Amino acid sequence: MILLLFAVFFTAGSYFILAEVFKVPTYRTSRAILTVGKKQKKQARSSDAFIMELSGKIARFLPMDEYKKRKLAATLRSAEIPMTPELYMAQAHVKAGLIFVCIIPCLLTVPLLFPVFLVLGIGTFFSESGKAEKMVKKRREEIEFELPRFVATITQELMASRDILSMLETYQKNAGPALRNELAITTADMRTGNYEAALTRLEARVSSAMLSDVVRGLIGCIRGDDGVTFFRMLSHDMKQLEVQRLKRLAMERPPKIRRYSFLLLACMLLIYMGVMGYQILGTMSGMF
Repeated sequence: MILLLFAVFFTAGSYFILAEVFKVPTYRTSRAILTVGKKQKKQARSSDAFIMELSGKIARFLPMDEYKKRKLAATLRSAEIPMTPELYMAQAHVKAGLIFVCIIPCLLTVPLLFPVFLVLGIGTFFSESGKAEKMVKKRREEIEFELPRFVATITQELMASRDILSMLETYQKNAGPALRNELAITTADMRTGNYEAALTRLEARVSSAMLSDVVRGLIGCIRGDDGVTFFRMLSHDMKQLEVQRLKRLAMERPPKIRRYSFLLLACMLLIYMGVMGYQILGTMSGMF
């Protein structure tokens, strides 16, 4: 016991001395930085600070090819995640590794739970490494869902005015959260720089084929083209795509409803079997 306590206190003391020498930030400081960096008002947890600190130490040793690094950096910028590609992947490795570490005591106590932690660790790694892509995909779908109304509004506005900046600022007030954020960035960029460059950067941030058509039409209007006909045709095509999307969503509803119907049927059968079993047991006890 004395040797164990000596090892614990010696390790803790060595850590605090080295942390003071190398200016390692405390967990409270790390939590404060994470809380300020988050857009949500939720306070960062101690586990987040620990994972972030450990990820920062591992990130410098994590190999990553240049193409994957550039692609992941663009995805993180689109998802508005303030991390480097190495830190982002290191965080996924750390979270999965912490779950894999639980396998060691599991093998010593309950070996049957080994596959559970293994599958959970693998699932955590793929979930954390693909979180940015899921966020970008979700935001792109939200923007594409609103594009038909956006294009129809531009078509009506072009009949009376050619001021693209005013159109975007007017629609921004009634746009959805995802599109409103992108339009706010684009309009601010247009006021301080070139219109075409700002629209091109909007296209690069969202990475949507539907939005690319809209940007191409807006750039054509800036260059003096008659964009009314173009946007009328584009509005017609987007309405067709919107109808197909709504039909696809309607077709996805019955399987989800059927799943809950099966659960309801199973609950009713369990209740019925429970009542029957109670009656049978009562009859058998009366006979004996």
